[in-house]
Amino acid sequence: MTSTDNRPLDPETKPDDRVDNALRPEHLGDLIGQHQVKENLEILIEAAKKREEALDHVLFYGPPGLGKTTLAHILANEMNVNIRITSGPAIERAGDLAAILTNLRAGDILFIDEIHRLGRAVEEVLYPAMEDFSLDIIVGKGPSARSIRLKLPHFTVVSATTRLALVTAPLRARFGAVYRLEYYDLEAMQAIVTRAAKMLDVPADEDGIKEISRRARGTPRVALRLLRRVRDYAQVRADGTITQQVAKEALNLLSIDALGLDNMDRRVLKAVIEKYHGGPVGLNTIGASISEEPDTIMDVVEPYLLQLGFLDRTPQGRVATRLAYEHLGFEFREENQPKLL
Repeated sequence: MTSTDNRPLDPETKPDDRVDNALRPEHLGDLIGQHQVKENLEILIEAAKKREEALDHVLFYGPPGLGKTTLAHILANEMNVNIRITSGPAIERAGDLAAILTNLRAGDILFIDEIHRLGRAVEEVLYPAMEDFSLDIIVGKGPSARSIRLKLPHFTVVSATTRLALVTAPLRARFGAVYRLEYYDLEAMQAIVTRAAKMLDVPADEDGIKEISRRARGTPRVALRLLRRVRDYAQVRADGTITQQVAKEALNLLSIDALGLDNMDRRVLKAVIEKYHGGPVGLNTIGASISEEPDTIMDVVEPYLLQLGFLDRTPQGRVATRLAYEHLGFEFREENQPKLL
């Protein structure tokens, strides 16, 4: 078990997030934020309906917890078709994918999460399926082996990835629409938390909701998790209503500060500042110094620190910025910062 397993700010899915499924918007009109993606999807859906065709293949990418899976379900609801859900690691053999594809109906959506983890042999089967809606199967072995091409109904592949760079170029080229999901602004986060509080029947005032939204790192999944933790605190230590004071006390108890940084974020920044004089320092070195996997730091911790401007990526390594020094209460000295030419 790693330290991220019990981390409230971890944007990856956790078992207690299953209640969030009931809070997910079901139609584009209910979706809060992501205005550019939303507008593009409206056009895509309307055009497909007018032509009475299946949707073009869609790829969503961006940090975890921003609604990629939710958007796949919304597309299925808007097109009034079935959705089959799987993930890259779950499809181990080409035969597994063939079994899924042959059970699809015309217009159906196949959602593949973590598509960057799809095996090479499986990808080769997916190429003709996405492009020509056909499936090539080899029957028999040796000299008597022959290829059979099966026709597939016109379906849509909707995929999600947190690591677009790891999706191979030929696979990426087969998606007609590629959209990046951005972190949500404070206004959108407040609307999401307000909606969730009403659906969960949690009494909360505007300031309490704003406090939760401000510390949720622009990620709806994190916001809903923090709402549940603050609700628990309000019911046990207060009168059950989430006020600003109750939210502050609950989140401070979870070691989440006013900017949404937790212990792990601070450990990374302190390691760079205290042990390596602000950097530059490599990701593997940071990971070794705080006993965390470099991939965990890169995928979970670093994106938000980069967004806040607390960390810089350079060819030589990671560098802590003046903002990071000021936030943690360290004195920033210009001479400590290496000259990066």
